Amino acid sequence: MSIDTAVKPETKDPKRVKLQEAVDKLITVGAAGAQFRVTTGGETFTVRAGVREFGRDEPVPTDGKFRIACITKVFVSTVILQLVGEGKVDLDKPVETYLPGLLPHGGQVTVRNLLQHTSGLYNHADAFQRPGDRFERDRHRHFDATSLVKIAADRPLNFTPGSTFEYSNTNYIVLGLLIKAVTGRSYAEEIRARIIEPLGLTNTVLPGDDPHIPGSHARGYMKIKGKSVDVTEMNPSEACSAGEMISTNEDLDTFLVALVTGKLLKPEQFEQMKTTVPPEWVTLPMSNGYGLGFMPLVTARGLSLWGHGGGIPGYATFIGATLDGSQRLESSITLDIDPDDFSGVFEDAVVDALNAAADCL
Repeated sequence: MSIDTAVKPETKDPKRVKLQEAVDKLITVGAAGAQFRVTTGGETFTVRAGVREFGRDEPVPTDGKFRIACITKVFVSTVILQLVGEGKVDLDKPVETYLPGLLPHGGQVTVRNLLQHTSGLYNHADAFQRPGDRFERDRHRHFDATSLVKIAADRPLNFTPGSTFEYSNTNYIVLGLLIKAVTGRSYAEEIRARIIEPLGLTNTVLPGDDPHIPGSHARGYMKIKGKSVDVTEMNPSEACSAGEMISTNEDLDTFLVALVTGKLLKPEQFEQMKTTVPPEWVTLPMSNGYGLGFMPLVTARGLSLWGHGGGIPGYATFIGATLDGSQRLESSITLDIDPDDFSGVFEDAVVDALNAAADCL
């Protein structure tokens, strides 16, 4: 496999060669395909490996759509912080102020706790059965957001709010409901009106119950009982405001630039977004703390980026940028792995590829 000839066929840059090798390795340890988009010095190039679909020779489309999973949280956080800037939401008010009766402990948990994963709310996703077995059963099922929150609400808090960090998708499902309570419109409508339409993100979609990825895309897989199962089509409502969105690397790049250069948030709100929990609280790969749906990341050579990562059946993705917006990377990996095997060799290979991409910045 060679560096994407559509972008830079003549390059001999050893850093790009190393990135290509790292991306190629992903295909040997659990990926069906991968694409890494890098912008530095005013130039953008893409490195890719693998195939669009098993059984066909077509490469991963560099303009293809994919499920962005938890990067949805950055969009939701941006909307919440816009509402803060408009005086409609207070970060330090309890959830009970906006969603009375939703959580039995809603008087203890603040909006900031939700955004920063310091609420102590149980992660509803942990209540489900093994991913492969359950996925085949429920892949087309509709999940109601309030019902998902109830799974967490019926359990005691895992810890006193604000005392530590624990990543919980339920936090952002509550935030989606909060957006509706404050604005009268769904979080999807607010994301479209406040972010997608103003930035012209024509390839960014909030699918709701639609199981399809529209337009050009690579297909994602999951190893279930030792076999590769195509999991591209799925109802993403279980993820809803915590991870339902679909986008492209180009659209995510446009969004990331707008966010870090002040086109979406006022300076005061962007500073809040960057206010993190202590780094030692967070054990996510490459993390150096966690802000309000946005996290500082440190590469192997010490480069500081801000962004987020995400995973959903069939897809894993990552975005990161320097705060001046001049150096950026986005990646999409289509998976072919048992979810239980994501950590270890595969996760290490992903981190190696991200570090190789960052070395090109």
